[in-house]
Amino acid sequence: MRRTFLGMPATAPRGVGHLRGEEPFPAAARRGLADPQLRRNLGHATTTIRAKSGAVIGELPDWQALREAGAAIKTDVLARLPELLEQLEVAVTAAGGIVHWAADAVEANRIVTELVAATGSDRVIKVKSMATQEIGLNEALEAAGISAVETDLAELIVQLGEDRPSHILVPAIHRNRAEIREIFLQAMPGVDPSLTDDPPALAAAARRFLRETFLTTRVAVSGANFAVAETGTLAVVESEGNGRMCLTLPETLITVMGVEKVVPTWRDLEVFLQLLPRSSTGERMNPYTSMWSGVTPGDGPQAFHLVLLDNGRSAVLADEVGRQALRCIRCSACLNVCPVYERAGGHAYGSVYPGPIGAVLSPQLTGVEENASLPYASTLCGACYDACPVKINIPELLVHLRDRAPHPKAEAAAMAAAAYVMDRPALYAAAQRAARLSRFAGRRGRGLPPPLSGWTIGRDLPQPPEHTFREWWAQR
Repeated sequence: MRRTFLGMPATAPRGVGHLRGEEPFPAAARRGLADPQLRRNLGHATTTIRAKSGAVIGELPDWQALREAGAAIKTDVLARLPELLEQLEVAVTAAGGIVHWAADAVEANRIVTELVAATGSDRVIKVKSMATQEIGLNEALEAAGISAVETDLAELIVQLGEDRPSHILVPAIHRNRAEIREIFLQAMPGVDPSLTDDPPALAAAARRFLRETFLTTRVAVSGANFAVAETGTLAVVESEGNGRMCLTLPETLITVMGVEKVVPTWRDLEVFLQLLPRSSTGERMNPYTSMWSGVTPGDGPQAFHLVLLDNGRSAVLADEVGRQALRCIRCSACLNVCPVYERAGGHAYGSVYPGPIGAVLSPQLTGVEENASLPYASTLCGACYDACPVKINIPELLVHLRDRAPHPKAEAAAMAAAAYVMDRPALYAAAQRAARLSRFAGRRGRGLPPPLSGWTIGRDLPQPPEHTFREWWAQR
């Protein structure tokens, strides 16, 4: 059996896209922890989403069965990915679309830029898309003289504020309405100077700006939540209607999709359209579910291009443990329950994929050594696994990636010494007796000297028992 299903186990290239941070997670997280406004914004938002999601999930008696079905479908997809992608290509082509294969971010950006340039347009409208953020498409378009306008309200806020997304589902979750008002006043064309921070007023201002943009832009770029292999149908689910405008009004539509987003059949799609909205927005169904198959004469875009993106996904597939991260349907449920994310914020992860899923996906896409701190951005509490609608065992993946991450020489030497001792019963028994000396380190080990004191800054040293198990056994 082949270890790499697509035969391209290369990681995402350096210097392009948004998968690598400029500093390790611990350093970046300290800024988030020191920002009380950020923590209040995140705490309020995640608490609200958790409550809504829990309520609608509780309505379904078969929720766990749906989770099992979603996990099984995704596992099957990853086992048959080449076959399903070829089936998808045939179906899309038969429906009048054109399929492009992109090995990495550089190739995907080149393909999209050339397609837009060929239309003669110097502006595109965009549907919220994690894949295009991953590859840095906006920057590539700008370098070619093409402006990209984000039409998702939260993405627009991030773009106008020259900021970065901090959440998969709610990219501007770190901003409150007063901050959003200031961003609109400073960066949005044609805004009334008397604009207030009342949410309906902010939404109306964005609507006026975007409506004109929708009606005057001939090219749209989207992502895709799912693609049905048997029919060549693409699906985008969203809450605002901006996606529907982008997918129907322009003359040309270009969709950039990670290769793992394919599902085999319409019946499989039915499962995910129940899992996704409940896990993400806490809704029974998405307000807008848009689907299209190729080109329909006289209705909607008359040119459709599908760019299938690898960008390190084959490298993830090559890892029999790590590949389960590709089940992800980008619902953000793991972020909304993660105590580390809620306190540190999404920017601390340095990647377009923050939170628990980012801590296991980004290192695999880039190579673990380039995101070595992310697998440690977790308490291993398991809340993410319990919340995941497709049952990705994120704690298992975190431990797996920690083992693959480069370790300091001192740590490696300490682990080698521990292994040597544990492999020799006499030495192990002596070490157990010597461990009782830790009582002299004071309460909770606070009296340990450096470098051992670094361990007890955030942990309590376990109190050794009066008798070891071996001694107890020998006495009886």
